[in-house]
Amino acid sequence: MTEETPGFEEKPDVPSGANTDDAEPQAASPSPEAEAAPAGDASQDAGLVAQLDQARSALTERTADLQRLQAEYQNYRRRVERDRAAVKEIAVANLLTELLPVLDDIGRAREHGELVGGFKSVAESLETVAAKMGLQQFGKEGEPFDPTIHEALMHSYAPDVTETTCVAILQPGYRFGERTIRPARVAVAEPQPGAQTVKPAEESGGEAAADDKESGGPDEG
Repeated sequence: MTEETPGFEEKPDVPSGANTDDAEPQAASPSPEAEAAPAGDASQDAGLVAQLDQARSALTERTADLQRLQAEYQNYRRRVERDRAAVKEIAVANLLTELLPVLDDIGRAREHGELVGGFKSVAESLETVAAKMGLQQFGKEGEPFDPTIHEALMHSYAPDVTETTCVAILQPGYRFGERTIRPARVAVAEPQPGAQTVKPAEESGGEAAADDKESGGPDEG
């Protein structure tokens, strides 16, 4: 019989070099996912930068579109206001044109002394309203003839004028702003033919006579 030593158990023989569970764990090598993580972050950053650039480009395009729309709206608004003012001016001019015969009657009544009583008050009120609307009367005797604002109905020659002159206003003219509603109808006078050539000779002869008179007459041989 074999004697067993109390308190000790026999362990099976373990061949040398064999791995056991109780062996010291070795250092874990990095996983492929861990090695690929930095590369993935760089790719994600590049994608975000590209999206940011795309968003900036889209914002720039939308801003340019908005500015263009604002400019077009401002141009449209100015054009509408200009057209509205032109239509209003044409309407007022047409109304004042229809009133011209009435104003002519008032002027003739005033020249003949018939503008009295209540008719005078109404006539003056009408003239005041027409003036407030922008109607202006023009045409005076003695002013030079201008074919753009005058209409010559009578023609004559006069020795006391040096250019074509309005010598009588047959019907006053009217303008509204820069627009001539009706030209002034006038009688004009022109210098007499040859007056400008004779007059200098007469003046020179008169001056010579005056010099002779001052000096006691012409020198005798």
